[in-house]
Amino acid sequence: MPTAAAPIISSVQKLVLYETRARYFLVGSNNAETKYRVLKIDRTEPKDLVIIDDRHVYTQQEVRELLGRLDLGNRTKMGQKGSSGLFRAVSAFGVVGFVRFLEGYYIVLITKRRKMADIGGHAIYKVEDTNMIYIPNDSVRVTHPDEARYLRIFQNVDLSSNFYFSYSYDLSHSLQYNLTVLRMPLEMLKSEMTQNRQESFDIFEDEGLITQGGSGVFGICSEPYMKYVWNGELLDIIKSTVHRDWLLYIIHGFCGQSKLLIYGRPVYVTLIARRSSKFAGTRFLKRGANCEGDVANEVETEQILCDASVMSFTAGSYSSYVQVRGSVPLYWSQDISTMMPKPPITLDQADPFAHVAALHFDQMFQRFGSPIIILNLVKEREKRKHERILSEELVAAVTYLNQFLPPEHTIVYIPWDMAKYTKSKLCNVLDRLNVIAESVVKKTGFFVNRPDSYCSILRPDEKWNELGGCVIPTGRLQTGILRTNCVDCLDRTNTAQFMVGKCALAYQLYSLGLIDKPNLQFDTDAVRLFEELYEDHGDTLSLQYGGSQLVHRVKTYRKIAPWTQHSKDIMQTLSRYYSNAFSDADRQDSINLFLGVFHPTEGKPHLWELPTDFYLHHKNTMRLLPTRRSYTYWWTPEVIKHLPLPYDEVICAVNLKKLIVKKFHKYEEEIDIHNEFFRPYELSSFDDTFCLAMTSSARDFMPKTVGIDPSPFTVRKPDETGKSVLGNKSNREEAVLQRKTAASAPPPPSEEAVSSSSEDDSGTDREEEGSVSQRSTPVKMTDAGDSAKVTENVVQPMKELYGINLSDGLSEEDFSIYSRFVQLGQSQHKQDKNSQQPCSRCSDGVIKL
Repeated sequence: MPTAAAPIISSVQKLVLYETRARYFLVGSNNAETKYRVLKIDRTEPKDLVIIDDRHVYTQQEVRELLGRLDLGNRTKMGQKGSSGLFRAVSAFGVVGFVRFLEGYYIVLITKRRKMADIGGHAIYKVEDTNMIYIPNDSVRVTHPDEARYLRIFQNVDLSSNFYFSYSYDLSHSLQYNLTVLRMPLEMLKSEMTQNRQESFDIFEDEGLITQGGSGVFGICSEPYMKYVWNGELLDIIKSTVHRDWLLYIIHGFCGQSKLLIYGRPVYVTLIARRSSKFAGTRFLKRGANCEGDVANEVETEQILCDASVMSFTAGSYSSYVQVRGSVPLYWSQDISTMMPKPPITLDQADPFAHVAALHFDQMFQRFGSPIIILNLVKEREKRKHERILSEELVAAVTYLNQFLPPEHTIVYIPWDMAKYTKSKLCNVLDRLNVIAESVVKKTGFFVNRPDSYCSILRPDEKWNELGGCVIPTGRLQTGILRTNCVDCLDRTNTAQFMVGKCALAYQLYSLGLIDKPNLQFDTDAVRLFEELYEDHGDTLSLQYGGSQLVHRVKTYRKIAPWTQHSKDIMQTLSRYYSNAFSDADRQDSINLFLGVFHPTEGKPHLWELPTDFYLHHKNTMRLLPTRRSYTYWWTPEVIKHLPLPYDEVICAVNLKKLIVKKFHKYEEEIDIHNEFFRPYELSSFDDTFCLAMTSSARDFMPKTVGIDPSPFTVRKPDETGKSVLGNKSNREEAVLQRKTAASAPPPPSEEAVSSSSEDDSGTDREEEGSVSQRSTPVKMTDAGDSAKVTENVVQPMKELYGINLSDGLSEEDFSIYSRFVQLGQSQHKQDKNSQQPCSRCSDGVIKL
């Protein structure tokens, strides 16, 4: 009888695409190359996608024989030697999906990957490079003049920038969800496995399920949460025709992992950010919410803590805490045609019954449970009403919705004008945020997969007894969520989330018995490591949505930032403004095309001909919605019934249908995470070992002075914190810079698929042609003779806008960069594609903001 449950590991991790004139053959295998699957793709259809999956599992010998027969059968003349009929086109690590514009279909393959994190032995990879291959052959291809333009727009979504996947761990769900599924009662797993087998049409699905001696393991695979999947539309066309192992779901956002060494005991701190694919876009072009309750810039951030000395999900110690950021859930926007740094905020539609906010919070109740806590950081007092418009409308919406909810599940609203407190010399911003963080974590609790440690009984802490959440025999569950927002949900939001995460991290460490009190202080190795993770996280999300890195960081609000930070903040502000003014529209078109929001159709307006994409994201403008929710009972009844638990994690018939359950022998490769992680069949070296390359608190943060306390929870003095084995300050800054948009540590070398020499050359040419649209326009630097003239044109507007000049601490290097930025913006702005006329706002080489 099966005794445990484990995640199912995909059997398609290495792929090779073989080519003939009439077909493509995609051969996929597991890591050990002992099990193979084959897809046959027809190349004779000019506009249709014909894929055949025999759903049979081949051995290595069977695959070799199959490819040999295909080679012989596709030669020009039977028995001809030296002329192969089967060409090896490209090697890959996964299928991103299939896409069609106006001609035939393309297949998008992952050709290079890099390991970024490890959770319980389950590897998380970052997409490093992709290859886009046109499927129909030249003899049947029907050309279209606009096909190349759509291809360039699609490739503007840089898949090598912060897209992540895993073969065995569901990145679209939280750790709490994934481990809750594995803890389901065995009786339910048996019944669900029987039901799956009855409903399955795959005659080969039950191959190898007969176990020896009756002992085995249930393998569980859950449906992804499609809101955070970015290639769902690309895989939709093959979802019902191929085996699930071919479906590799990709998330977009951030993933970073660092190692906290506590007297030699390794503890992994992982930060995962999932960006929503619903109502996705760029800063000023996507604000507020759409008619379905999806908000702009919605990101779910999860911090995971695990004891790395034990790898197993069942025997190891794991803890996580989840929080969310997202735009204010109202119908609002900002008009960027005025070319102002802060365009006025406009409420687009009257919503007296808070219909869109109701849909949004109903989604949150279903995924996170209660309480929902809103931390609103926008300005409350302004000379000219700007951000306060959003606060007033949000308060009205929450007040209206709360009057119909049960009192114990009402939405908690916390307004706090962070900008006002920052300007005050009497108030400490982070101290106030710490008080808010303590109250929030006490209400929501956090997830941990083991009962309270014995040390909490020996040394009880009064704060521990006040902790909320749900206590179960096997640990604790987080119930409820903190939702943080400002206007952009970037700088202020990231600092607030860091403070809440720092508070939750203290409770997580305490729950695992690693510290004696649930408190963490600044200037310790642990907090500095966590702060660097959050800064990388904030920079990455800010680049994706706003076009620049963070302007204000944790050190800015601690008021310990160096004097050079002021000029860097100015440069980030200018970079963000330039991106919003000149490149956001193209980026928005690319996102709409990639996510399937817009489908090119013959005879209809092209994507670049649309005056706005409002109608694409608001479906109620094109057709009447079939049902309308009640103005008073605005929630889903089943969701409210199970609160404070999230409905998605409740064991019920609806959720059981989302699971695929199979029975395996305990040593089968599909559930053997030990072999998947250690790979005894491969030759490996310490230099390529990920756990040795990631950021370590002892190596990268602990001072190297003899006699220093090695504890990562010891407060360091300023002169101590500056010392590191990385060497001098410049070397450390360079190392940090290299990690900014990838992860918190320089990962091991990426794995690049090896292809045949003849086909690689053509594939490289295709990649280089497609990547032209992804690179920015080269900047022509001015020579020394022009620098004086540029400086004259820059000094005055810089003094007018920011009240600073060279004597105020702006270095000459930064000043010259600013000069080049102004000159570049001027030239770009004058070369408007539509009017071909200089902008009236530009004169004398200066963009007047």
